Amino acid sequence: MLKDITLGQYFPSNTVVHRLDPRTKIVLCIVYIICLFQANTWLAYGLVLALTLSVMALSKIKPSAILKGLKPLIIIIALTCLLNLFYTKGTPIREGWPITYEGIERAVQMILRIVLLIAGTFILTYTTSPIELTDGLELLLNPLKRLKFPVHEVSMMMSLALRFIPTLIEETDKIMSAQKARGADFESGNLIQRAKALLPVLVPLFVSAFRRADELAVAMESRCYHGGEGRTRMNPLKMKKADAFALILGALVLAGFIILRILL
Repeated sequence: MLKDITLGQYFPSNTVVHRLDPRTKIVLCIVYIICLFQANTWLAYGLVLALTLSVMALSKIKPSAILKGLKPLIIIIALTCLLNLFYTKGTPIREGWPITYEGIERAVQMILRIVLLIAGTFILTYTTSPIELTDGLELLLNPLKRLKFPVHEVSMMMSLALRFIPTLIEETDKIMSAQKARGADFESGNLIQRAKALLPVLVPLFVSAFRRADELAVAMESRCYHGGEGRTRMNPLKMKKADAFALILGALVLAGFIILRILL
């Protein structure tokens, strides 16, 4: 299960999506999320699904990679489905049953919304390196520096958090494998018993995480890192024609979804 968590991983390639400026991809990801939450009909959800599949095809991200990342969230998706299925008022599918036609429709739509939301954010991290994400986010938030907001520090923390998700998952898997070899059982019993069995994993995991954080701090200090003041970039970000075209297309798509919601 842990190996299925792919958030924070970057798959290098030379596709049209990979070559876009990270600022463009962050803005388009926000536009995508807005469009997804504007969707309230099957037509709108179908358009969002078609848009997602098109971007996946352009970035050469396999659907299996997205589905693999969804496995750890199956419980959340199932719980959301059940809550909407049984607690949505409407016309019962059979007399006396708590399940309604409106509940079924809403449950399917919520599942689609969660899956598409995760897929869109996964595509962003799959096609953008942590360094590019940091630079793009920092440049987008630059106006907040006038309000004394620590833009660079926040961007750096978010980038490091994304970067170390795969590392911590790998470390957790190693600790669990080592404890299984010593007779630990993480799979038998009910949900509460399995959660209790994971407690011995947390102590060495936290020790390892603190050790890695300390090593990272020493490495950054030894390279004379002192925050964003006066810091330059090896590869300055530059907007290209493709970025302008993508932003215009994103604006048109957003306008189309807003109009579609108003009309339908």
